[in-house]
Amino acid sequence: MKVIVGSRESKLAVIQSEMVIDAIREFDSNIDVSLITMKTTGDMILDKTLDQIGGKGLFVKELDKALLDHRADLTVHSLKDMPMEVSEELPLLAFSKREDPRDALVLRAGISELPKNPVIGCSSKRRTLQAQKLYPDAVIKPIRGNVQTRLRKLDEGQFDAIILAYAGLKRLNLEPRVSKLFSTEEILPAACQGILAVQGRAGYQVSFLKDFADEETKLIALAERSFVRTLDGGCSSPVAAYAVIDGESITITGFYVDEKENQYIDAVTGSKYEGEALGRQLALAMKGGRS
Repeated sequence: MKVIVGSRESKLAVIQSEMVIDAIREFDSNIDVSLITMKTTGDMILDKTLDQIGGKGLFVKELDKALLDHRADLTVHSLKDMPMEVSEELPLLAFSKREDPRDALVLRAGISELPKNPVIGCSSKRRTLQAQKLYPDAVIKPIRGNVQTRLRKLDEGQFDAIILAYAGLKRLNLEPRVSKLFSTEEILPAACQGILAVQGRAGYQVSFLKDFADEETKLIALAERSFVRTLDGGCSSPVAAYAVIDGESITITGFYVDEKENQYIDAVTGSKYEGEALGRQLALAMKGGRS
């Protein structure tokens, strides 16, 4: 059996795809697994924010085409970077166990604490609005690019600090760069931050990912994506969701920003098997109660 895995070209994307490849080989060493990489439109346009160039779909368009053309059998994504609507032709087939979902503060090389009136780089309105409350004297500026590109911009002096997903830094063995880990109360993570998704053609069997796929994470992912989808949250929409399972219960915390940039956080708890409905219910209650 031969399996071709498609990935974005960035170092982090390749590491994440190799995690899936390793899982396949562990399941059956006779499976011939190979990796192909490609640059996506989202990776090539770095001088504009995602909402200006078309959203998260720009990170998957080329990979989707590779699946449809049978140049790849599976593709691997950071689930937080995927559009909320996924084609029925190319369903999400497996979800990894969630890595630490928190955001992290990374300081410019050579400094050990934030200076007065620091310049902080953020890649989304979600981070920007929450960081501004934590650092009211800071100048928050947008930053694009993969993790290495952002770190280079930081260390060149364009920023005093940047905020990144801790999961990516861990996977890149860059934990020593972390100055502070934000609690989920300080900065609510992006929906599905820390979760990898494996995508493929409808009907493609992935029994070889049995040990990789995590059913509890799937329930969390569906709940968080339901909340954001209900609010039409795109790549840069100031929307966030974070779900935690405790026994048979799931608690979903949602972050919503109205047109006047008033920020609201609320939560709902119910059966972990009803996460999608609960996420939708929470979103409608928050949106309806604030409009």
